[in-house]
Amino acid sequence: MRRTLSASLISLIAAPAFAADPPSPILTTPEARDVLSYADPKVARVTHVDLDLAADFKSHVMSGTATLDILAGKNARQIILDDKKLAIASITDGAGHALTWSVGPTDAYKGAPLTVQIGTARKIVIRYASSPDASALQWLPPELTAGKAKPYLFSQGESINNRSWIPTQDSPGIRQSWSAKITVPDGLMAVMSAERLTPNGEPAGPGRHSYRFRMDHNVPPYLIALAVGDLAFRPLGPRTGVYTEPAMLDKAARELSDTEKMVDAAEALYGPYRWGRYDILVLPPSFPFGGMENPTLTFATPTIITGDKSNVDVIAHELAHSWSGNLVTNATWSDSWLNEGFTTYFENRIDEAVYGKERAATLPDLSWDDLQDELKENPARASRLHGDPEDGAVDYTKGSTFLRTIEQAVGRPRFDAYLRSYFDRHAFQPQTTAGFLADLRANLIKGDHALEAKLQLDTWAYRPGLPGNAVHVTSATLARVDQDRKRFEMGAAASSIDVKGWSTQEWLRFLNGLPRQQPPERLIEMDKAFGLSASPNAYIRCAWLEIAIANHFEPAVPALEQHLTTVGRMLLVTPLYKALKAQGAWGMPIASRIFAKAKPTYHPVAQAAIERILAN
Repeated sequence: MRRTLSASLISLIAAPAFAADPPSPILTTPEARDVLSYADPKVARVTHVDLDLAADFKSHVMSGTATLDILAGKNARQIILDDKKLAIASITDGAGHALTWSVGPTDAYKGAPLTVQIGTARKIVIRYASSPDASALQWLPPELTAGKAKPYLFSQGESINNRSWIPTQDSPGIRQSWSAKITVPDGLMAVMSAERLTPNGEPAGPGRHSYRFRMDHNVPPYLIALAVGDLAFRPLGPRTGVYTEPAMLDKAARELSDTEKMVDAAEALYGPYRWGRYDILVLPPSFPFGGMENPTLTFATPTIITGDKSNVDVIAHELAHSWSGNLVTNATWSDSWLNEGFTTYFENRIDEAVYGKERAATLPDLSWDDLQDELKENPARASRLHGDPEDGAVDYTKGSTFLRTIEQAVGRPRFDAYLRSYFDRHAFQPQTTAGFLADLRANLIKGDHALEAKLQLDTWAYRPGLPGNAVHVTSATLARVDQDRKRFEMGAAASSIDVKGWSTQEWLRFLNGLPRQQPPERLIEMDKAFGLSASPNAYIRCAWLEIAIANHFEPAVPALEQHLTTVGRMLLVTPLYKALKAQGAWGMPIASRIFAKAKPTYHPVAQAAIERILAN
């Protein structure tokens, strides 16, 4: 890897005006080319972004300036940025002289290239505004918040949505430091994924105040994140805490009380946490993902707050991204398994350290079932680890199984030592599948031909399906649930199944393992005995509703509507829209009616995903 990496770094003339860290390398090998970005970083690239923006909750627009520091070759005269529906007023150099710029043809998904003729300028200032329908931003009215009194704004940048509110080179392989001044209405707090320089804000004119932020480390631009709302904070430990709306704070703090233990466990495994604080923002229900690993401030769905800590593995996952993803990042989205597969493996090791081996085993065992389904449903192209940049179906499960298989082959102590050194070697740098395999061969396999043959590295990375050496972790807890499910399938009464104290994972094993077709009387019995339609746990409710939809079970439709209009997490809503679509004449009218009602409550990312489901 040392030879491959040194050959793929570009040394460009000029130096950034701001960045505590020196510019991160870029990779220029063919597999590192990002087809989802218009940027040509070999010629000129952004090294620092300084934002000065105001949030307008009436027009749903972020407006102001982005000042970009540029690293460019001596003969470079232009830079290409990524743009998605930005209203650009002007672009100047650092001294205020106007620069020539143009926006190229627009692609509905990628946006458009923004080409700026920089001449000799190495700092440019872009005055602009985002579109009211910017794909990264969701503007919530007060009624869609917990407090019902104040509006809310949050961003979701991964994978290529930040170009809809930040004009920069929106590619994970072009790491950038950044700073920001965000002006908001009085009564609202702004938080971002960076060091908070003015935690209490500062006056910014009548009815407004500003917050300042700074990220000295170079990060992939999708990790620049913002939220504005009626927020309160509570510490969870010396360097951890939780932000959320005041009405949610007590419940969130109780659920997330083990966060500091997780940070300690992660550091013991793979080295120091390098981002300062680790705080969590629990968002309104419309947040489209389980969590987002924004540095210093994980964004999290409220669906993980279930009162029993059985879903805080989401926090372990986002924390693990502080190493795999934030520290070492996939150079392109074709290699997103380097983020998600590594992180799923690491998450499970944190869970084991904090909660014990058996509880940790329930997660990969449950995921094994999902993996088998995914490999059957997805085309061969999508079941490779290095694959389609817009389809990461097996990134989490197949990727983590790959790493677990290596662990078993070489032994945990040896693999842990390798992973810790890997994160150190590639800290604050992009990576590709080819680069990882080269590093693995150079620093773990070291010419051991028998081990190389045993691991089947290229088969895992570049071929579809699951190699025969895959390790399947099994859980005794879920094995007991399997026995209960078999009794139920043989005719045992629902009331005879002792479900008291079941975790989310046990419920999912039980419900997802049941035959899809059930007689109406059995569905009625299940719902009455288990309280499934009224379950406060959105994971359980979603699994139950999939069964109900498969059987056209009309009594569950009100619960289905309530679920789809109050939960925005795609993991817990898109399967239901897919299930409704599959039921044709019965399901499509229900799906269309509910989506028309729920669409304004969903983040633009979720809206687009559901529209694709219902249209195809």
